[in-house]
Amino acid sequence: MASLRLIIEDGHFQDAHGRHVLLRGINVAGDAKLPSEPDVPSHVAQDFFDGDNVKFHSRPFRKEDAHTHFSRLKRFGYNTIRYIFTWEAIEAAGPGRYDEVWIQHTIDVLRTARDYGFYIFMDPHQDVWSRYCGGSGAPMWTLYACGLNPQSFSATEAAIVHNTYPEPENFPKMIWSTNYTRLAAATMFTLFFAGRDFAPKCTIDGMNIQDYLQGHFFRACEHLAKRIHEAGDIENDVVFGWESLNEPSRGMVGHVDLSIIPDEQKLKKGTCPTLWQAILTGSGRACEVDSWDMGGLGPYKVGRVLIDPHGETAWLPADYDDSRYGWKRDPGWRLGECLWAQHGVWDQTTDMLVQKNYFEKHPKSGAKLDYHTFTNTYFMAFYRKYRDGIRAIHKDAIMLCQPPTLELPPSIKGTEDDDPRMVYAPHYYDGITLMTKKWNRTWNVDVIGVLRGRYWHPAFAIKIGETAIRNSFKEQLASMKKEGLDYMGNHPCLMTEFGIPYDMDDKQAYKNGDYSSQSAAMDANHFAVEGSLMGGYTLWVYTATNDHQRGDQWNGEDLSIYSVDDQTLPVSAIPRTPDLSQSQSSLLKLATGSTRPEVDDESTVTPGNLKRTLTNPSISSQRPSTNPELTNAPGYRAAEAYVRPAPIVTNGPITDYVFDLKKCEFTLNIEGTKAASDEFPTTVFLPEYHFPKEQCTVAVSSGKWEISTDDEERTWVQKIRWWHGEGKQSLKVTGLIRPHNSLAGTAEEAGYVEQCQQSYGVDLKTCNVM
Repeated sequence: MASLRLIIEDGHFQDAHGRHVLLRGINVAGDAKLPSEPDVPSHVAQDFFDGDNVKFHSRPFRKEDAHTHFSRLKRFGYNTIRYIFTWEAIEAAGPGRYDEVWIQHTIDVLRTARDYGFYIFMDPHQDVWSRYCGGSGAPMWTLYACGLNPQSFSATEAAIVHNTYPEPENFPKMIWSTNYTRLAAATMFTLFFAGRDFAPKCTIDGMNIQDYLQGHFFRACEHLAKRIHEAGDIENDVVFGWESLNEPSRGMVGHVDLSIIPDEQKLKKGTCPTLWQAILTGSGRACEVDSWDMGGLGPYKVGRVLIDPHGETAWLPADYDDSRYGWKRDPGWRLGECLWAQHGVWDQTTDMLVQKNYFEKHPKSGAKLDYHTFTNTYFMAFYRKYRDGIRAIHKDAIMLCQPPTLELPPSIKGTEDDDPRMVYAPHYYDGITLMTKKWNRTWNVDVIGVLRGRYWHPAFAIKIGETAIRNSFKEQLASMKKEGLDYMGNHPCLMTEFGIPYDMDDKQAYKNGDYSSQSAAMDANHFAVEGSLMGGYTLWVYTATNDHQRGDQWNGEDLSIYSVDDQTLPVSAIPRTPDLSQSQSSLLKLATGSTRPEVDDESTVTPGNLKRTLTNPSISSQRPSTNPELTNAPGYRAAEAYVRPAPIVTNGPITDYVFDLKKCEFTLNIEGTKAASDEFPTTVFLPEYHFPKEQCTVAVSSGKWEISTDDEERTWVQKIRWWHGEGKQSLKVTGLIRPHNSLAGTAEEAGYVEQCQQSYGVDLKTCNVM
């Protein structure tokens, strides 16, 4: 059997030659959350409820455009892709009805990615259960299977959905995430993970709703895995693994008192009902609930709001025709009334809460179901079935285990689940920047420290100053990595989501081209994930249709590193056509094969691409924003902060690496081991934007090095190759310090360093900010 491209040895990713591999990646693509036929971005109501007929055939992007997208990402230095897909894309038409056209499209796109040498793992993505609960993921029919009526979610506030929001232009930023604690998503996740214990009356086709939902999810993912396996040239060659369900939620499981908002529910925005109030409004009752907003110091109460559904309920009517999807619902599960009332949680005749602690303990064992218990029981039972189903098809699959977000990982160290081909895959976001859409250089909070009870009072978790903030991010991520080692065992830790909002400060960057806040936030996040020495990361997100007006076309989010309304960072001024006078011994390696017009460097005009540059329209299927105020100053989208040097493979484990954007200085320290041969040196991605070959200096502790530019993976990429000795070894590369965030067609403005200094009122001529 041929050796695998990527393996795990002693808790580290390695290639077939024993070199340590750093997975530096990106989520591709945000577009995959939404159907392509009809094209229904989250702000559009038309055709929204025609969920049985949606198609995802052009997601994440058209097959014809795949070369351009992958070429661009390769030039940005990425070697890994977290490939986003949804359950809805596979099985939207109804239970067991798979979309083979989308599956074949996925295989074709993955084949294209193989040409660029990407490592890919598959991400079955969801947010707050489905598009019909205000997010993405599950097919519409899953809600009908659970007795819910998505067309009544708006009136009852069972979910706050952008597509049905009265004024989509004024959809509150990040309010979509509050749907986790509203009726629809809370019910769906409770049934998905724990229906057998908490909803035993919910039987469909002779099985509990938990088994029905999980069974369809497992079989849909397994069917995709089977088709990828049968393709013959994708499994292991490009797709090395599968991640578990994105950002799973416990729903109501473990809720101590349905009549209050628990202390651990830190996210409060807009109307904020207790679960008891959500149950009441879901059954047509009017309730006055607290309303909250998010400020610089976190959530704060702004008043009380009446939610009055005027008798409309979030549950299917009693006369609903279940034959639509062909299932048979048990007669003991009555439509037309709340299923939680049917299980004795409340009395519909008196509107009294009978069992406020119904979800607090396991109904059979009596064990208290806190977050960690949920992870160790219900989540792990789900994960084992998912893992075993995928591994039955993709036998060498590396499984990426993603427990509930920001919670402790499962306690499986030393057990049968301590799987040598498993990866811990947490997520982390700087919540203050994400919710307020502002980069606060003055203060931030150690969120992980607060959640883990490391402070006597949350006030002590506040970090003052940009250096302290950056270090706090790094320490939080390092502690998450350590939790993985402590609870799960010696496995790589791969941060599969982190990112920043680009529409900060009311989209000022789109109006003046100044991305200094975005650059600072992006650099701080990368400083943290790199400094924590994880096995790698996948940044959120690349969205092919992002524009300045609608962002990622989903819930007002705008986290894509690419936008049709911005410029691509100039990679190099070096022409990409072979120079016949070039010495054959030059370190700058030039193409020797035939030209590939579809992957020419889009930022460099050469005789080979001049005609295409002048005549070809944008590949985007989305027209640029129509608001001129948001498009008259295109910038580079803070690319200087994410197009950064990083190890690709190293002979020996990395002990430290850092890129200082202000000084344009990259440092790598490793514990060197003997290379398999001179053909397999330590290799580092060295972006030409920061490190023009003729304008950078290199210092090494031992051995020889070479800077070269080649297209061995179909795209021109500059790398430094380093042949070093054993033991402690160091590499330092200093590049070109330049100002960033220049306006198109105007003189360059003050760059990142100067912006930071000016924000502190520092005299540039007399001192430096460290």
